[in-house]
Amino acid sequence: MRSRVAALRVQPGTILESVERLCELGGMRTALATSAPTILKENLPWNFTLPGANTTPWQLEGTIRALKAGGYQNLTCVQNKTVVTDAFKGEDLNKYVPILKQHGVPILYNFRDEDMRWVPYQPKSRMHVLPRIFPEGIHIPDFFPGKNIVHLPTMKCHIYTTTTGAMKNAFGGLLHTHRHYTHSWIHRTLVDLLAIQKEIHT
Repeated sequence: MRSRVAALRVQPGTILESVERLCELGGMRTALATSAPTILKENLPWNFTLPGANTTPWQLEGTIRALKAGGYQNLTCVQNKTVVTDAFKGEDLNKYVPILKQHGVPILYNFRDEDMRWVPYQPKSRMHVLPRIFPEGIHIPDFFPGKNIVHLPTMKCHIYTTTTGAMKNAFGGLLHTHRHYTHSWIHRTLVDLLAIQKEIHT
């Protein structure tokens, strides 16, 4: 399936409806299986409210509304740990928690054993750099395979990738904190992660 990009001019008073419309224009119903559970992977590079860097509350809520209207009822938000942020502080300061509670969407954390475990994964595709960085083997969260995933990044500048978006967001979800050693080969790392995502998600 070819990628599709949608863009709309939006206004604050109708932003939730605009996000829902963007999901439709972007091909949500074609890309995601309604029969599969769906992971919402927001992007939280900073604890504090920085709408130009973090997933915004209206982006999160508009996407949840679009998914539920499209028949995707089994939704879970997954948070990851970084070396510079506190997931619990960040989800509070960025106002994610009230939205998720209102829509009945649970939050899981890929760094808590009670939520998910990191299990060995052998990619079918040829890997460019991940085996070099993870010589003991590639591990991914056991919660991810067999599910849809919707990334909620912002497009922004990044010291290593120049610009960053959905693929860089997969970085935090699929690789544990040792992932920061991949920055020397970040572009090939993202190619490897795209291949893994195509294999494990519906």
